[in-house]
Amino acid sequence: MITLYTAATPNGWKVSITLEELGLPYEVHVLDLAAGDQKAPAFLAINPNGRIPAIVDKSAGDFPIFESGAIMLWLTEREGKLIPADAKGRSRVVQWLMFQMGGLGPMMGQANVFARYFPEKIQPAIDRYLRESRRLLEVLDGHLAQNEWLAGDYSIADIANFSWAHIHEWPGVDVSGLDHLARWMTAIAERPAVQRGLAVPPRQDDEDRVARARKLLV
Repeated sequence: MITLYTAATPNGWKVSITLEELGLPYEVHVLDLAAGDQKAPAFLAINPNGRIPAIVDKSAGDFPIFESGAIMLWLTEREGKLIPADAKGRSRVVQWLMFQMGGLGPMMGQANVFARYFPEKIQPAIDRYLRESRRLLEVLDGHLAQNEWLAGDYSIADIANFSWAHIHEWPGVDVSGLDHLARWMTAIAERPAVQRGLAVPPRQDDEDRVARARKLLV
């Protein structure tokens, strides 16, 4: 059994979607980030960085794992699904996973902060992060022009990048003209496991999301 510590964020969805795609049983502990649950000593014992998501794998002797990409790799390599077994195939998946973790996630995260949550509108910062988010989505679109999925078959590379790309409207990233990206996002969004994973945990309404996110900036 897997215990998932999460909240309704793209990084949280990366893991809940992966668990649903793998068909693994898991229980959910929802952390109230605005209340500081992620800084409680019990959670810091699981993730010293005080961020979601994290899991505890009871089948591996209550083994704690933090960082969404590390969790995805642990689960898929354990199950032998959603990641190739051969070295080159695995590397292709990991490259696109790192693209999301080092690029798309941080840039769109900052776009969210400055466009949605920061109390002051600092337009140069908003423009910078929206522009860079758009550039990274263009990279995905260009690759998807020649490929159905990011790294061979559908994999955690697709799950990770989709979890961020599909919220482009929230910070206001323009995706007009990115037809291959749109095709790919639609195909992933139609998967039943993805729909189930995106519902874990239920999302707050927009006003509540903004209010709670602003508390984290204090």
